[in-house]
Amino acid sequence: MTLRFLCALGIALGLGFAMTRVSGAADMLHYPTQSAIAESSQLDIVGALDTPLIAPVLEDFHRLNPDISLNYHNLTTLEVYRTFMSGSDGSRADVVMSSAMPWQYQLANNGYAQPLGLDNAEQWPTWARWRQELFGITFEPVVIVYHKDLAERYGAIGSHAELVTLLEREREALTGRVVTYDPARSGAGYTYAVEEARLSPRYWELVAALGGVEADLVGTTQEMLDGLAVGRYLIGYNLLGSYAQGFVAKHPELEIVIPSDYALVMQRLAFLPRSADNPEAARRFFDYLLSEHGQRIISEQTPLGAVHPALKGPGSASALRERLGEALRPIRLGPGLLATLDKLKREALLARWHREFRRPATATNPPTPEETAP
Repeated sequence: MTLRFLCALGIALGLGFAMTRVSGAADMLHYPTQSAIAESSQLDIVGALDTPLIAPVLEDFHRLNPDISLNYHNLTTLEVYRTFMSGSDGSRADVVMSSAMPWQYQLANNGYAQPLGLDNAEQWPTWARWRQELFGITFEPVVIVYHKDLAERYGAIGSHAELVTLLEREREALTGRVVTYDPARSGAGYTYAVEEARLSPRYWELVAALGGVEADLVGTTQEMLDGLAVGRYLIGYNLLGSYAQGFVAKHPELEIVIPSDYALVMQRLAFLPRSADNPEAARRFFDYLLSEHGQRIISEQTPLGAVHPALKGPGSASALRERLGEALRPIRLGPGLLATLDKLKREALLARWHREFRRPATATNPPTPEETAP
């Protein structure tokens, strides 16, 4: 899906947007303008992030920068990655954003990103950036979602430990009613498995408990949410919170929980490519994106979660840290991400995962960036 913002004096004067949808090879959201600004810049953003989630950010940036004609292209994580590996015309994008953390890090580490040279970039938290080239712009916990009537029968689930206890105690009642990622075909599920095996000595006990109830293994958060909504599943494990939050708000029979013992956090990573056609326009976007104002739009108008340390309210990393403390575990942005791309390490972890789960492996190929999409 392509989202296009064209610069206009009318927008700058607060006349607003008139949105139209154009059908074709790909849907396009078009924001028409009242008139053109004589000298304008072009900005092309490629993102593996659903258009409705990023739209408030793009609209606010364009309101503040009406001289920049902005195009947002919503691709899969696989398309984002392949664009750079193929050297196609799409590699001329000015900003690249993706939830596929290992592959984004690999691109930056292989020299595809350039330093921003911005004060906001230099002041960005060290745990959410790599050098001055790759930046975590969101803060998205990995969550558990379950039916509220489950809590009425068996008690609420507030942690991984409580989930293990429930799965073991109510094995018969929950058989076939639990869903989670298949780490053999989901890059997101595999990345979470790597992190959890490192974090928790009880992780393999949890995998065995999931196998004990014959949990369904799927490829995306949306599959889990859809199954929960129709009552096929009572419990969904390791869903991406930013997608689950809005869905659960529309399904009051569901409960969303950030585990209190430890909670993984995923970040959308963004960088300015060395091949960008419009690097100065991109720097203005990054300056906005890493600013307190831009992050406030993320925290208040999207479910993505803001990183900026000055923000303390709901939808901020600071608020979650205050609530969960050391239990909050952001996936580390560093060389360790490359380990998830190592074929031998992947095979060893999956072999153990399936032994503990007591099911045969269902895939042998390394996960692709496409499989990391929520």
